[in-house]
Amino acid sequence: MAKSIKRKRWLEIFSASTKLGFTSFGGPVAHLGYFKNEYIDKRKWLDDKTYADIIALCQFLPGPASSQVGIAIGMLRGGLLGGLISWIGFTLPSILALVLFAFFYQSTALGEAGWIHGLKIVAVAVVAQAVIGMGQKLTPDKPRITIAIVAAVMTLAWPSALGQILIILAASMAGLALYRKQDVPEIQEMDVSISKRTGIIAWGLFFTLLIGLPLLRPIIQNGAFDVFDTFFRVGSLVFGGGHVVLPLLEREVVPIGWVNTDEFLAGYGMAQAVPGPLFTFASYLGAMINGIGGAVIATIGIFLPSFLLIIGSLPFFNEVRKRPRFQAALTGINAAVVGLLLAALYDPVWTSSIKTTQDFILALVLFGLLFFWKYAPWLVVLIGALGGYVLTLIN
Repeated sequence: MAKSIKRKRWLEIFSASTKLGFTSFGGPVAHLGYFKNEYIDKRKWLDDKTYADIIALCQFLPGPASSQVGIAIGMLRGGLLGGLISWIGFTLPSILALVLFAFFYQSTALGEAGWIHGLKIVAVAVVAQAVIGMGQKLTPDKPRITIAIVAAVMTLAWPSALGQILIILAASMAGLALYRKQDVPEIQEMDVSISKRTGIIAWGLFFTLLIGLPLLRPIIQNGAFDVFDTFFRVGSLVFGGGHVVLPLLEREVVPIGWVNTDEFLAGYGMAQAVPGPLFTFASYLGAMINGIGGAVIATIGIFLPSFLLIIGSLPFFNEVRKRPRFQAALTGINAAVVGLLLAALYDPVWTSSIKTTQDFILALVLFGLLFFWKYAPWLVVLIGALGGYVLTLIN
């Protein structure tokens, strides 16, 4: 490909992804709709079948599915650099907004502000909507409902990052045992330019960092290294993306005192009001932990696994997707994801936000606006913040 064509494509990718970064409200499912309209219907970069294949791959991989889809499209359109440009355009607006909010929160002593309490109540409505929506899609039968309930019970009984990893592994084995005989639909192959050698290198780097960082952490004993290790591990192990990052991040950053529960939930509520991927919540947390440097390290840490996993998976994807065992394991993992999110709805979201009858009333109204009346999430966030302020005036 000539250099002039490459530059033109990179500029197109940046223009399109930045537009999406400023306008893509509504969460991962909505993001995929925006992507289809911009990349497939309008620009004709891919056909519908290839786009569906990419979505299927990213739904299986840990990490933020919508961001991974954008990265993959950028790579198919403009190579590895195209993937990076696509990610920057899509995530940068959200990162900047959440980092600014972190500084505003710290500089103005917002911990007791009524509208901050409203943001925490918004989180109740948003996570409840996510539990119901994902449950309807991912747990349509009794075996998968059972997997979800067991996963929720075990998450609450064993509240640790290691516990959640083992729950996901157990769910994959349950899915393999229960659904391995399911028919796998015909898979449309897609044209991937990344070599298998590059893919193997990416997988090697991914596992080296995932295993090596925790081993080096006690030896290096550096704050920045600790932050990178924590967020890289979360980005590597969150199946389901989006709201499912909440319980893993909470277990990693709150008990050790990097942020307190109020700060955590206020940022999570604010993250609903900005466009782009919810994983940029990590940028807020990083800024709360250690300013701009912390935000940069946390953001790179949580998104780097997505790049390595996409680069490592695309060259082998056509072959793997045809295997029934792969699909069966994915079925179990998806069910467990619903359980993890259900547990997070109770602790920390509900236990830290709903203190009075008035709090529950506000949460119920916000949930109705989201789930039944289909209000835009950013508008519900504004209503929730206003409602929290009004509650402080009443009480």
